Amino acid sequence: MWLERTGLVLGEKRLCRLANARVAVIGLGGVGGAAAEALVRAGIGHMLFADGDTVDDTNRNRQLIATAETVGMDKVKAAEKRFRAINPEGDFTFRKEFYLPENSEWLYEWKPDYIIDAIDTVTAKLDIAQKCAERKIPLISCLGTGNRLDPELLRLGDISETAGCGCPLAKVMRRELRRRKIGRLTVLFSTEEPAKAVAKGEAGRHPPGSVSFVPPVAGYIMAGRCVRDLCGG
Repeated sequence: MWLERTGLVLGEKRLCRLANARVAVIGLGGVGGAAAEALVRAGIGHMLFADGDTVDDTNRNRQLIATAETVGMDKVKAAEKRFRAINPEGDFTFRKEFYLPENSEWLYEWKPDYIIDAIDTVTAKLDIAQKCAERKIPLISCLGTGNRLDPELLRLGDISETAGCGCPLAKVMRRELRRRKIGRLTVLFSTEEPAKAVAKGEAGRHPPGSVSFVPPVAGYIMAGRCVRDLCGG
């Protein structure tokens, strides 16, 4: 049995809980791709993966699904090939779609037990937080991992604990969640001050820098919390 080693840690009862669980991972970048693969390898039986993007050459430094062979491929297609090779019997749904507030019912109609938010846009993150709060769906939302070098400074906590962490996204999320009267949100964030870019991108822009070991660690931390919650602690 391919989950034999996992069973030695969790036991048969918890393995059955994971096999019956329904988990959605929204966003398959450096964070989401790692979280998704960890959950697949943990034996989550029913999963929904969504991302509207394609694999870019610059993704190869940190994203598990990004290789020289998958550059230009839809991220969901690259993920499907990889995840079905890990668990051919998994009930997996792959959607080439960005989560948008005006077009999001497909996620909730799927009836998730748990959602991992690894998307980038503030409006989408706020919408998913609000709709999960209304529906009482457990959610972990990832904040900024770009321009960081120390994975040991990543942590899980409530959005209120991010004050003073230096993450601009966290500041916006705190303000906008208060406006929506959302009191709590579990988030993955870093206490490391973001580094300044040492080179400019195209047209003088500064895209977030990234390394191979920070975004994936963030994804693994989120997956770990998800599994523990589904197992009952």
